[in-house]
Order: sequence, then structure tokens, then C-alpha cells
Amino acid sequence: MGVIMHWFLPTNGDSRSDLSLGNAVGAAGSRVLGGDERVPDVGYMGLIAGAAERLGFAGALTPTSSWCEDAWVMTAALTQLTESFKFLVAFRPGLQSPTLSAHMAATFQRISGGRLLLNLVTGGDDVEQRRFGDHLGKTARYARAAEFMQIFRELWSGQSVDFVGEHYDVRDAQIVPHPIWPDIYLGGSSDAALGVAAAHADVYLTWGEPPEAVAEKLDRVRRRADGAGRDLRFGIRLHVIARDTSSEAWATAQRLLDGLDREAINRAQAIQRASQSEGQRRMSALHNGRTDALVVSPNLWAGVGLVRGGAGTALVGSHEEVADRIAEYHDLGIDEFILSGYPHLEEAYRVGEGVLPVLRRRGLLASETPDHETVEV
Repeated sequence: MGVIMHWFLPTNGDSRSDLSLGNAVGAAGSRVLGGDERVPDVGYMGLIAGAAERLGFAGALTPTSSWCEDAWVMTAALTQLTESFKFLVAFRPGLQSPTLSAHMAATFQRISGGRLLLNLVTGGDDVEQRRFGDHLGKTARYARAAEFMQIFRELWSGQSVDFVGEHYDVRDAQIVPHPIWPDIYLGGSSDAALGVAAAHADVYLTWGEPPEAVAEKLDRVRRRADGAGRDLRFGIRLHVIARDTSSEAWATAQRLLDGLDREAINRAQAIQRASQSEGQRRMSALHNGRTDALVVSPNLWAGVGLVRGGAGTALVGSHEEVADRIAEYHDLGIDEFILSGYPHLEEAYRVGEGVLPVLRRRGLLASETPDHETVEV
């Protein structure tokens, strides 16, 4: 199959030009909106979603955390401003019951015409989880997520569900499912994350590490999925700086780097070091807070990760070069790409009008999203 391209909705605020990483420092652990940023209201998110839909992106990821607007509420509103665009809603399974989540998902499918995708996020930071009243440790959160997904999937069959586990006890739970199943996306680099993904996800997500590291990780997931008798699709989360020429793209990356001060980098790095996420550890190890060795693979730049937690690498280059790197990851087995850039509205146009046509000419761009599981209701 060809590649499926998604965009990103910056519901913690956006920058106003490509000279700034916007609210990336806030994304490392707190929400800070200032006069140089665009407020993440429905109007601006609607502009980004509408532009991405028009440009040919299949959907967009909407993040979850205490510094973002709520992903469920925001994307439900945006379904009324778009037509076919899908919304990959990041959510934390431990913060509400699986029955309520399945009920919400089914309602979302009905009001959107089946355009919901779900990004299951267990949480990589005890401090962040405690803000929501969740005091389980990382290992227990993954065990709870496995139970959550077992109940969620059974509920989507339309049958009554009884389940008694370590974390959930539900009796005669029922929902009215929608015929279209909301595919489950799950990322993570720890052994526990790979196990839950292999057993319960439809799409395994990785952050943008160098191709050889991604290949090794995907092989580990495939082995786990084979053991569970399941097939997974694979996706990757990356930023992108694509321009007409390579020199223009790298000049933009340098301007972004020049706009960072050492205090902001140190503050973000301290937050990242405190994270329990294995994926965050791997991202941080690409640069170790240094600013002089940020090209970690051809056209792969780790500068974003100096101040942004989570996905910290960007594809940088001409439209053709970025398409080359996408093709390289696709050869490893990755079919879905979740991209973003600062500011997200303008960069959607640069990628949509520059990179997507190259992928289309090469026959790499999927004409439609994969068929989704349906159920009889």
C-alpha cells in the first residue's frame, strides 16, 4: 500500500512564523501562551484542519496533556468544519472507564461519519499523571491499558461484557457501537509498550529515530505481534522543514536553532531527563542537549528535541529529499506518517503543495485510507 499522510493540530498554541518553535518549550511540561503565539481556539484549529484536508492529508493527530486543549472536545467541534478529514484523538485510558470511552467513541463516529482514530497514551511521567489523580506506576499503567483495550474491543461487538481484572470490574457493560471501528494507534519503546501494542493496537507508532534504529524497533514489534497471532500497521511521528531547495530548508532549521536560548534548552532538557518514557530517553540521546551535532541521519535533524518533549526530530531538505526519506522509512514497513511544522498552517501548505505531489508522482501516496473493521449493529 502507499503511504498515508497525517498532519498535527497544535492545541497548546502555535508560533506565528518559521523563525520560532512556538510553544515547544511549553510542550515539554507546561502551557505558556504569550503575545508571539497563536491561540489554539476552534477558529485557528479549523483553519489548519481545513487546509490539511484540502491539501490531501488524511487526518491529524491531536495531543493530550494538561497543557493542551481537550482532544475529544476540540476534534468533535472540528468534525463540523471538515468533510472527510479524520481525527487521531490522543487519550489516556486510565482517566475514564473503558465503557465510557467506548460510548464516547461510538457517539463520535456517528456525528462525524466514522472519522475517529484513537491514539492510546498510557503516560510517561508520574508527575503528569498525578495531575489527573492517577497514581499508578508505569508498568501498572500498561497492564491497565491492556485490560482497558480488551473491554473496549469486546464492547464494540455490541454484546454485553462482564470483566473482572486487576484494574477493572465491569458487569453487563453495553454500548451501541458504530459500524466503523476507530483504529487504535499506540507508541512506546519499552518492553511493556511493545507488548500492549502487539496484543491490542492496530497501528504501532514510533518517533523519528534514524532508519536503522526504527528498523530494529519494528522487528521487535513484529515478533511480538506474530506471537500474539496479529498483524499490525506501522506509523512514524516527525516534524518537517521542506523547501524548494535543500539550502533553504537547512537555513530555516538554523534560524530555528538561533532562536533558542541556552536557558530554555536547559529547562527543557531537565524536564526530559526526569521523564520515565523510554522513547523520550531515546529521543534525548540523539543530541544530549548539544547544539553542534544535530544531524543524526541524512536529512534527519534533532534540533526540535532540544526544547520539545516527545517527537523531537525533523525531516529537513528539499521536497525531493524529504520524499526520499519518506520512501526510505516506507521501505522499512512504515505506511503512516504524522508530520508537523512551525507554524502548522503555513507548513501544511509547504508540505502539501511541495512534498505530497512528489510522493504522488512516484506512486507512493495512498489514494485512500485502509479499510476499517466493521461490525453488525
